[in-house]
Amino acid sequence: MRINLPSGTPAEIDTTVASPTMGLVISPDIFSLRPLFIDMVTHLAHEWNMAVCAVEPFPGRPLGAEIEPRMAAVASLDDAAHLRDLHQAADALGTSRVGLMGFCMGGMYCFKSAGSDRFARIASFYGMIRVPPNWRSATQGEPLDYLVQGDATKVLAIIGTKDPYTPAADVSTLRTTGCTVVEYTGAEHGFAHDAARPAHRKDDAADAFARTRAWLVGE
Repeated sequence: MRINLPSGTPAEIDTTVASPTMGLVISPDIFSLRPLFIDMVTHLAHEWNMAVCAVEPFPGRPLGAEIEPRMAAVASLDDAAHLRDLHQAADALGTSRVGLMGFCMGGMYCFKSAGSDRFARIASFYGMIRVPPNWRSATQGEPLDYLVQGDATKVLAIIGTKDPYTPAADVSTLRTTGCTVVEYTGAEHGFAHDAARPAHRKDDAADAFARTRAWLVGE
């Protein structure tokens, strides 16, 4: 079901599970709240027995399906506004325990949520460890700073060893924050969440999602 958060930002939510074990907020990739994530909300709500909500990262901005205008728009995103939307999505779920999971750009915002008491556990799929040069702006803080200043021990990072956004040196620095890192040898950026991507790796994706569920529920 589509809702608007108090900020006015659109979100997709499924709270139809009778007795959810917890809530889960999803921070989508750069291509926004599209059918892939609408289906993911419904699937995970029932497969994982959770209340689930995915948040639109570019509210009110018709950027289209091409990557170039979206890449150009990231620098104009405001950390405070997006983190506020993730919190409002958590509130909409009505559960005492809430986790956060994100992909690509959304995974970067998972790192940036390390200081939030609203999320019990966080899982970042191939999130940018450092803000890419063309995304840097006064409203984009560094993920590593958020991790160091927050509680990185509650963050799981799913990383592909062939991902240019998560080079080995940055992954080594990420480990020093206390974040738990799981690397998939030979995996490229975006290998897990979208089966239509050429980089998709079915077995690694299944393993990554299984690890993520266990992490979120505290197993």
